[in-house]
Amino acid sequence: METVIKIFKALSDETRLRIYLLLLQGELCVCELVNILNMEQSRISHSIRILKEAGLVDNRREGKWIIYTVNPETENNRIIQGFKNELELPEQDLKYINKCRKEKIREKFK
Repeated sequence: METVIKIFKALSDETRLRIYLLLLQGELCVCELVNILNMEQSRISHSIRILKEAGLVDNRREGKWIIYTVNPETENNRIIQGFKNELELPEQDLKYINKCRKEKIREKFK
């Protein structure tokens, strides 16, 4: 039950929910999330920390970058499966993630 409560708390914030929905589209680094969401890096990092503590997000180091992904173990959780089918990424976020990928934002910060 504690795991379920952590998941609900983590996803109860709009920013964290948007980040999670973006990560469902594919891996991203903080600089890409900052660019997509037009938010301060500290706010994004804080939100990611809460998502990680809830077991929703994993990360790996790639050179100087930390790349964030959806944790495959929790992605298969029935709660997550149910809300994935009901929630869509806001159109603006979808537009900006596609722009970010097209412009290869991560490479600009090397």
